[in-house]
Amino acid sequence: MTTEIDLPVPVLADRLALVERWAERHGVEAALRLAEAEDLADAVAKEITPENTVDTYKKSWRVWTRFCAVTALPELEGSRGALVAFVTWMLREGQQNGKGYAPSSASTHLAAAVVGLRERGVKVSGDDQAEARAALEGLAVKLLQVGERRGRGQAVGGDVEGLRTIARACPDTLAGDRDKALVLTGFHYASRSQDPAGLLAGDLTLHPRGLAVAVLTGKTKYSVRSAKIPYSDDAEICPVRAWTTYRTRLVAEHGPRWADPPAPAFVGIDRWGNITGSMGPDSVTRAIKRISARAGVPVAWTGHSLRIGLASVGRRNGKDGIAIADQGGWARHSRSMLGYMQRDDGWDDNAAAGLT
Repeated sequence: MTTEIDLPVPVLADRLALVERWAERHGVEAALRLAEAEDLADAVAKEITPENTVDTYKKSWRVWTRFCAVTALPELEGSRGALVAFVTWMLREGQQNGKGYAPSSASTHLAAAVVGLRERGVKVSGDDQAEARAALEGLAVKLLQVGERRGRGQAVGGDVEGLRTIARACPDTLAGDRDKALVLTGFHYASRSQDPAGLLAGDLTLHPRGLAVAVLTGKTKYSVRSAKIPYSDDAEICPVRAWTTYRTRLVAEHGPRWADPPAPAFVGIDRWGNITGSMGPDSVTRAIKRISARAGVPVAWTGHSLRIGLASVGRRNGKDGIAIADQGGWARHSRSMLGYMQRDDGWDDNAAAGLT
């Protein structure tokens, strides 16, 4: 017999049956408290989900609904066959222009579409999702076997010579000093674009041995960290000196309020030298592309080049993998970090070299 509950607050329809079962087991008052706890859990999940992840979920759900419209499959069914058909369609013709997605993009859309289905009350089994992922990986191998490589590939990693070229190309202006500090400090703590955008002046603290950076914009418990950047022996590309020079000039030219701890660490500067406020993640990405293009580095850097650079250059110089992970905010032995540890040409850094 089902217990009728007169709810004082609205409860999601797809949760009502669960609340009724709780009432049968534990009583109405306990069921209501459990329902309130579920609402709290939903609110916490929403609070801790990064904005870019939310955007990815929305974009991937649009891809899923487009697939369902094309194939005449119901949107709110996540069966084994539907998920396998989804990844097959994405690789074959899923993009708006009729071309297939890169396997990495298809993988992201699959994971996010499953999240979207579950959010809408659809039960998607782990086995069915795993089979769709296995199909995706197998089809991706088939693409490689026929010589088809999709996607832009990994961004070029920053290196020391590139840092030196960029530092020399920065003009003797406040914007030039900011650009130099942005790139040099970002390289040394393996920044994502959102990291410098989220930094406040008080998050960077001078120390007798260098600069401590409190990175609070990370996506995981590992990426929220305190990174320590030592002084460089090469003053031309020293991140600590670059930071000090930039901040000193900012305060001298625009007033002491920019030295306040709540002030943005990296400010936007228009073509006339006016401060426009704090930099956002997109403006950081555009700045790094523009800075590297101005310097004429062989391949333009992107917002992720600094992050890749710390991992690859650190490994090349014999730095311990755990130390690299802690500095850059990766989980120790992270697969993505290992992927960033690029090899130059496979000859110098070769597991078979010198064995016989």
